[in-house]
Amino acid sequence: MVFKSKHILENYKIQLISEFKNSTSSYQLINMSGFNDNQLDVEKSSQLSSSSNSEAIDPQSITHNDENQTKPNPENLNYLERIESSAQLSRQLSSALSGNEFPSQQPQSRNRTSSNLNNKDHIINENKDIPSMGLGKTFPTFVPNVEEYTVSFDGPQDPRIPTNWPLSKKLPLCFIIAFHTSCVSWASSVFSPGILFVAEEFHVGRVVATLAVSFFVLGFACGPVIWAPLSELYGRRIVLLISGIGFTLFQFATATGKDIQTVLICRFFGGSIGAAPMVVVPAAFADVFNNEQRGKVICIFVMTVFCIPILAPLAGSFITYSYLGWRWTEYITGIMGSVSTLLVLLFYKETHHPIILVEKAKEIKQKTGNWAIHAPHDEFTLTIKDIVEKNLTRPLKMLVTEPVILLISIYNAFIYGILYLMLTAYPVIFAEGYKMHGGVSYLPYLGLIIGFFIGGTFSVLMEGRYIKALRANNNKPVPEARLPPLFVGSIAFPIGIFWLFWTGNWPEKIHWMAPTASGIFTGIGLLVIFNASINYIIDSYLIFAASAMAANTFLRSSFACAFPLFGVQMLHGMHLKWAGLLLALVGVVLIPVPFLFYAYGKKIRTKSKYAFVL
Repeated sequence: MVFKSKHILENYKIQLISEFKNSTSSYQLINMSGFNDNQLDVEKSSQLSSSSNSEAIDPQSITHNDENQTKPNPENLNYLERIESSAQLSRQLSSALSGNEFPSQQPQSRNRTSSNLNNKDHIINENKDIPSMGLGKTFPTFVPNVEEYTVSFDGPQDPRIPTNWPLSKKLPLCFIIAFHTSCVSWASSVFSPGILFVAEEFHVGRVVATLAVSFFVLGFACGPVIWAPLSELYGRRIVLLISGIGFTLFQFATATGKDIQTVLICRFFGGSIGAAPMVVVPAAFADVFNNEQRGKVICIFVMTVFCIPILAPLAGSFITYSYLGWRWTEYITGIMGSVSTLLVLLFYKETHHPIILVEKAKEIKQKTGNWAIHAPHDEFTLTIKDIVEKNLTRPLKMLVTEPVILLISIYNAFIYGILYLMLTAYPVIFAEGYKMHGGVSYLPYLGLIIGFFIGGTFSVLMEGRYIKALRANNNKPVPEARLPPLFVGSIAFPIGIFWLFWTGNWPEKIHWMAPTASGIFTGIGLLVIFNASINYIIDSYLIFAASAMAANTFLRSSFACAFPLFGVQMLHGMHLKWAGLLLALVGVVLIPVPFLFYAYGKKIRTKSKYAFVL
């Protein structure tokens, strides 16, 4: 089965492929010719346009029987892979996207020439699986001058480009996807207050019941690896829709589960299928907002990712301890998911640039009847094998081969793990130590939430420094200019961790306000680190932002899913003060990471296959 799609930017970037024309065989593959020098007139071109799509042949299927013809290097047979792996092209594509700049040079014409007049018959003879035209019809000739049939944007001010949308269109989109993300973040932790009730109802231990939280977060690790590349191939909207529907169904399935196995399985699939917003939403923000605006919007996304998992247990505790019980935490989540999915269906407009051009080409075809008109995204064929090898595995390849993504993801993995460790640490400190009961034991989370808002405000204020650096660099992204706030967050974070566990270790001597206040420092550190990290990754990997975020999400969620499982045992076994000291020391060890990238980040990115470098 062949899928007609590929992650290619606007038509004006097609000339970048000319880098490969130094290779004769690669050039021949890209320009599958089949026309003589006498170009057809417009009327004949129009007559032939309707049949052009039937002759889109996979370049890999061409064989060369002429002994005098240069044999293609196997490395060149799939030039799409070379486009993706070329550092120069990746950087140029990223630069064009980030700066909304259109190359002044016009794309080179792809005319069919007489030297390849018989190439059509040769291709047909070599591909026996091509269906016939029907009713004895012969295959028509190729469409001449393919470039004339390829749509593009009408310059940098084209209103179809999402960055040119009015604010009245951007803000509702932000609300929709922020709410969509909130529903998934809510679901990850709202279940935690009901762990003891689940253990009692299904006659299992506390650790087994805690798996319901861990499995959902584990789904966060698995899902983005699939959703991110698919959003780059098929667009953001369809991925968010499919993810939202699946997420909603599994919330209701969890709520009606009759045994622990059903609950655990549904929680895992709810997390993996529902995880799309975690990687698609930052990429959508990169589609819609320019370099000056994006940092503030990403800050909203980060606050959603961090605040909601802390607010959810607070609300969930009152639901669980009421007459409604733990199942209603899932019913309410399912209702929220239904609303958010409906909003995406009705009001979310596609933001991925290549897919917008596909929709534009479809509109022109329908109104003109000229079926040869197409978008650059339509020109490329992908088999299932191509999708798996080059797209679904891209996030994992980036995680292994990109030092920027690897080290930042390790840092994020630790702080994200601490976030979910708090789901077990706070009950140990305040319920067991300070003898708070029911929903009251979750009120100290308010300290963390205050810290999140302070950290968010600080991050927004620091955007002014970044905008100055951006303008000084001709409005090209300056990833390292995103890092100074991270310096502050990296220091505040271990201070808050040490403060929490050492003051919470003596509940009989220290007032409960002391460990609660520590959440301010912890919250500032968590949010500022994560916000600066996400902005740094997006600025570094603009065109592959979704895949880069998927790599980051995979590692941090893999770490985070384990923390609730061993958290209680670690805090009891090591005692609060020593467990806190250990975690704070790990935070101290990670402090040099942002300073390292601030000093050497640009040099590291010059060696990258995917990163944006000026």
